[in-house]
Amino acid sequence: MAAPASSPTAGLDAWRSMTAVQQPSWQDPGVYTASVKELSSLPPLVFAGEVDVLRERLAAAAQGKAFLLQGGDCAETFDGATADKISARVRTILQMAVVLTYGASLPVIKMGRMAGQFAKPRSSNDETRDGVTLPAYRGDMVNGYDFTPETRGHDAARMVKAYHTSASTLNLIRAFTQGGFADLRLVHHWNKGFMANPAHSRYESLAREIDRAVRFMDACGADFEALKRVEFFASHEALLLDYERALTRIDSRTSLPYDTSAHFLWIGERTRDIDGAHVDFLSRVRNPIGVKLGPSTSGDDALALIDKLDPNREPGRLTFITRMGAQNIREKLPKLVERVTGSGAQVLWVTDPMHGNTVTSPNGYKTRNFDDVIDEVRGFFEVHNSLGTFPGGLHVEMTGDDVAECLGGSDPIDQDAFIERYESVCDPRLNHMQSLEMAFLVAGALSKR
Repeated sequence: MAAPASSPTAGLDAWRSMTAVQQPSWQDPGVYTASVKELSSLPPLVFAGEVDVLRERLAAAAQGKAFLLQGGDCAETFDGATADKISARVRTILQMAVVLTYGASLPVIKMGRMAGQFAKPRSSNDETRDGVTLPAYRGDMVNGYDFTPETRGHDAARMVKAYHTSASTLNLIRAFTQGGFADLRLVHHWNKGFMANPAHSRYESLAREIDRAVRFMDACGADFEALKRVEFFASHEALLLDYERALTRIDSRTSLPYDTSAHFLWIGERTRDIDGAHVDFLSRVRNPIGVKLGPSTSGDDALALIDKLDPNREPGRLTFITRMGAQNIREKLPKLVERVTGSGAQVLWVTDPMHGNTVTSPNGYKTRNFDDVIDEVRGFFEVHNSLGTFPGGLHVEMTGDDVAECLGGSDPIDQDAFIERYESVCDPRLNHMQSLEMAFLVAGALSKR
């Protein structure tokens, strides 16, 4: 039965009568019902008050008073949720943030693609190997990566495992960011390891400036107790609507619905149909919402999304994450920015320089060229600088590990390294060193703004 119009949950299930693309075909209805029921009764993963704080931070970024750094795995895996891998990812984001904070002279909002990024959209429902066809891998929340009929079935119990894995990940992140792991002096010391590589000598001047600033603060008796802790927010693509709906709670303070699976949720390029289920559901929760915009996005598309997702034009509510490709960014982005700005809407503009630059290496691996990724970032800054708008953030697929998945960088990765060090189950990620190099390059662009 539908909830009364005055109910806090009114409309939260309207999406069920709409087209919902990229959804699993759960193989056991009994397991599905039990899993959704369990998820609906479990404690929230994040709290409404934290979500409200993030909205305030993103509002500042939309006004050019802060910068968003959002990074993490393309697709998290249950096996990858170890203390070492989580700490390496958090550490890399903190290292990047220190460099960006100095370059921008602005606060950097730190956000992980973590603690929930367990589902992925796919271009095909099936995968065929050696004449055998099975369901495509859709992320650990849906099925397993191993190519067997048992593993590739869509198992709703995996949603419950995703919840518990997210909870343990968030617990560790909170311990790291509040317990001294994020101390500015320690993070800066980590960056000295990056500079020890002769390949990164061109960043030495900026690194020296940061070092002087940290030592100056220390000598002045800056309150390093306060600098030992940082805010760190969790985000993921809101793809599996069964999971997102089951984790939506009514806030006791405001009687408004919050999706407590993450602080920030985004709608992908494949699921942003204005009349689709994803846009409708996320229009009804109080979280800050992002939308991925590819090169085919029109000005009318952008304005329709604003009207649906941010009808009250609330600062910090809506983020547009552009994923145009290096070859398109300078041509396609200006028209969108001009149209949105002309409408009076104040969205946060963020660049995703990864997804529009995916290619296949000669030896058959899905990869990205570091130079293309950086060129899209440069194009993003050039467009906003020319229009007098704010280039407000960076959204990257990265890891804290020494993997080889993206080609290039100052200490270059070549395709031969893929054979031993390619670990992603979905899209290629920047490794630890490439991520820090990107931070230094973006810091240079921010300092000239």
